[in-house]
Amino acid sequence: MKVIEISIILIMVLLIFGVILTSAENSLDKVIKAQEINNMEKLTSEVIDSLINNPGVPDNWNDYGKGTPGLAIVNTDGQIVPNSVSYQKLIALGNDYNKLVYDKLFNSKIHTSMELIPKESTVSSVKIGELDESDDVFLLSRLVKCDFYKSYVLKDFQNEGKCNKHHNQDKHSCNYFKVFKGNLKNSDYYLLIDNTEKYDLSYIIGSTRVVKEQYWSKAIIDTIYLNDKIEFYDDTSAVVFIHLDKAKPRALLVSVPKDFNKDFLEYDYFRTNDCQFVLRAWY
Repeated sequence: MKVIEISIILIMVLLIFGVILTSAENSLDKVIKAQEINNMEKLTSEVIDSLINNPGVPDNWNDYGKGTPGLAIVNTDGQIVPNSVSYQKLIALGNDYNKLVYDKLFNSKIHTSMELIPKESTVSSVKIGELDESDDVFLLSRLVKCDFYKSYVLKDFQNEGKCNKHHNQDKHSCNYFKVFKGNLKNSDYYLLIDNTEKYDLSYIIGSTRVVKEQYWSKAIIDTIYLNDKIEFYDDTSAVVFIHLDKAKPRALLVSVPKDFNKDFLEYDYFRTNDCQFVLRAWY
C-alpha cells in the first residue's frame, strides 16, 4: 500500500508541477508578447510621425530612389508643411517598399502597409506595402494634408490674379501665363473646374495681343483643353490670359506632360486635400 500511495503522491506532484510549469510558460509568453506589442506600437508611432513631418534626406530623395525617406510636402517657399503627405513621395516609397520601409525603417522586423484616404473628395485611396497576413494588426491613423498632382498647377483662381481687361475683381477672377511654341510639343494645358462650378461659370481665353473679338464661353465641361486655343500669331511665345466671370472660383490652370494619364484630369487631383493616413503593422 505504501508503494501505491507513494506512486499516487508522485503522480500528483508531477501533475501539479506540470500545471505550474505550463502556467509559467504561458505567463512568460504573455509578457514577451506584451513587450513585442509595446515595442511595435512605440516604433510605428515614431515612424509615422517622422514620415509626415519631414520630407526626407535629401528633400528630393524620391527622384533618385535612395536616401532616408520622408513624406512631408515642401511648399513653394521651401517650407515644410507639418502633418502632410506628398503623393509623389508616397508612390516612390511604394516602388521600393521592402528596402526603404521594411529594411531601413523597421530593421526587417515589422511588416507594414500604408494607405492614404482622401476625405470629401472624388480622389481614390492609395495603398502601398505588404498584404496583411496576420490577425494581430496594429493600426495607426493621422489626419494630414495631401497633394496628388498639385505640382502641375500653374494658377489657382481662388487666389488674387491680374487682368489685362478692366474686369472688376470682386466679380471676376483673371490670371495669365507665358507659353512658348515648343512647350506645346511636350505639355498639355488645361483649365480644370470643380463640378460645382459647371454651368455657373463662363470663361474667355485671350492674349495681350488682341486681334479678334473675344466672347464668353459657358463652362459646360470640367476639363477644358487649352492648347488649341492659344494664338501665337507671328511670335514664338504668347502671354495667355484666362478670364472667369466669378470671384474666387474653384478652378485651376495646369500643365501636364503629354503622356499624363487623362483619367486623373480632375480638379480634386490638383488641389490640396484633407486625408487620413493609415499605417498598419504586424509581426
